[in-house]
Amino acid sequence: MAKAERFAFHVPSLEELAGVLQKGLKENFADVQVSVVDCPDLTQEPFSFPAKGICGKPRIADVGGVPYLLPLVQKEKVYDLNVIAKDIELPGAFILGAGAASSRILGINAEFIPIVQAKSEKKPAVNGSYIAQINPADKGCLLEKYSTKYSDCEFGLLANLYASEGQPGKVIEVKASERTGELNFVSCLRQILEKHYGEKPVGMGGTFIIQKGKAKIHIMPPEFSACPLNTDEDVNNWLKFFEMKAPLVCQPVIVSRDPGFDLRLEHTHCFSQHGEGGHYHQDTTPESVRYLGYFVPAELLFRIDRPKETHMVGRD
Repeated sequence: MAKAERFAFHVPSLEELAGVLQKGLKENFADVQVSVVDCPDLTQEPFSFPAKGICGKPRIADVGGVPYLLPLVQKEKVYDLNVIAKDIELPGAFILGAGAASSRILGINAEFIPIVQAKSEKKPAVNGSYIAQINPADKGCLLEKYSTKYSDCEFGLLANLYASEGQPGKVIEVKASERTGELNFVSCLRQILEKHYGEKPVGMGGTFIIQKGKAKIHIMPPEFSACPLNTDEDVNNWLKFFEMKAPLVCQPVIVSRDPGFDLRLEHTHCFSQHGEGGHYHQDTTPESVRYLGYFVPAELLFRIDRPKETHMVGRD
């Protein structure tokens, strides 16, 4: 595999970023409060992450891509989060994000919700990831802790990852409720950054909770499509959509603008303690929805195994 391509983001101060987000979110939500706070202990519920925080050398990795899934799958595309941690020059990184499960390991296609403290010289990996798949019994959502069945840190095809040293520290806390605009929470954050910072790409990652309300979530079918999926309509007809209830813990990876690396600019997966999870699209209860998020601007972008042949289908 070719060496990772590397790019330095524009990194605003937390105070500046909080002000920009406060102003922008007010156009999309009735009640908004953005501030700089100490990162809560993420080893506690509802997160139960293997690391306490999302601070320390923050970076984003865009691995593989949708062109390895569509129009037809390239199953040989598999990756290891322990290797990715080294590729992004942060061995032992704490990694959150959104990706596809390894069909080589699972035998099927599924959504991957990565939550991994990669292995270091001193410690083995801690894999707190989840898998969301279509339940063969009732065609509903089957959400499982990855480590209950598997001991590796593999995934397939594509992932958007936010990585850090997993340290406590200062973060941006975002509280937003009662959505008044059309955009979903993540698209809203991204477009605020794009509008304000323009030609200077800003990356951001972390975690947020949908504390109240419901959301539209998709899960990929267990079988890859045998016929080519050439349009967004084809893809949406293939995906399985659900309305899932709060609380949902979500892992967004956001890049305000593509500096020329064929990036997926936003990608968010979520899990819960009540057996629901998958790929976040939008809340479906704008009047009652409540978001609480913790974010850090990334310093670096790493583009790993960029597809040579590309397209823009299936990226929302």
